Amino acid sequence: MEGKVRKLLEEKFKEEEFADCFLVATELGKKNKLEIFVDSDSGMTFQKCRDLSRYLETFIDEEKWLGEKYTLEVSSPGITRPLKFERQYRKNIGRTLSIKRKDGTKKEGVLNGVSDTEITIEGKEKIKEGKKKKTVIVASIIPFADIKEAKVKITF
Repeated sequence: MEGKVRKLLEEKFKEEEFADCFLVATELGKKNKLEIFVDSDSGMTFQKCRDLSRYLETFIDEEKWLGEKYTLEVSSPGITRPLKFERQYRKNIGRTLSIKRKDGTKKEGVLNGVSDTEITIEGKEKIKEGKKKKTVIVASIIPFADIKEAKVKITF
């Protein structure tokens, strides 16, 4: 199912209106609920999600991939889902990330830069200065290969 959806979306993403869109994940759950998470470099709109849903529905109904009864949801990944692709990181420059590294350590800070292989975040760290602790701002470079999970953190 995922392969079929991926192929259909790749075709749709060739259209000008959807050229900056990309598939993040597909999940087929209980009771034939198919969830499709799509992101866009310019931001996902309700209109784009609706158009993609109708496009996919046509093929799912025609080919009876999920039988007679199913639920299809097309949406953006939202802030609760981890960042998966480098282009998602680029879109979130300036936002605070909560990062779990593969070695088990955690890091939090503002995403300042993204390259093909790593990200740069700036965060607060406490250092010992004599008998006192002092909070300083430290820039950290984290290779994508070291990131287990990164989520955008909402700050008010």
